[in-house]
Amino acid sequence: MDSQTPQDLSLYRPNVGIVLFNPDGKVWFGRRAGTDAPHNWQFPQGGVDPGEELYDAALRELHEETGVRSASLLGRTEDWLTYDFPKGWTGAKAMRGWRGQKQVWFALRFEGQDSEVNLAQHAPPEFDAWRWADLEETVDLVVPFKRAAYAQVIAAFRRFAAPKAPETPSRRQSITWLGKLFRSEA
Repeated sequence: MDSQTPQDLSLYRPNVGIVLFNPDGKVWFGRRAGTDAPHNWQFPQGGVDPGEELYDAALRELHEETGVRSASLLGRTEDWLTYDFPKGWTGAKAMRGWRGQKQVWFALRFEGQDSEVNLAQHAPPEFDAWRWADLEETVDLVVPFKRAAYAQVIAAFRRFAAPKAPETPSRRQSITWLGKLFRSEA
């Protein structure tokens, strides 16, 4: 939908999306189970249950779709991002009367090991494969009707794509020294 056109957000299913960044600044990308190539990759996302807080929904969806629990919050989008289902689309959500989805997106830092990922965490699995990818390549791999929303997500979270600064001895010493300084002044 054109960003200049006012939207009736009540026509859009409430949803959250998750961009999971590893310490190298790569993002978790899953291949949708049972979906034909080439546009069958996406970030974890899912509906918000009635009364559920958005961040809680994001953590629940991340765990259900990927098995991941070891993650910390980096940021989120401010407003709802929307996309419309294509005309004639017969997906289950469209059949329930939704025009599309409205999403709040969360950027999370993965703090676990790759072995934590378990695509069979929830049945039926959402994804049948996964990989770490560059943030910028994801917009070309997602279904075309989600691309505008993904472009907005990429713009919002690009700053998190840089590798996490390593914990160096000099940085640790500085943090320890500052901690002692603040404790001694208390």
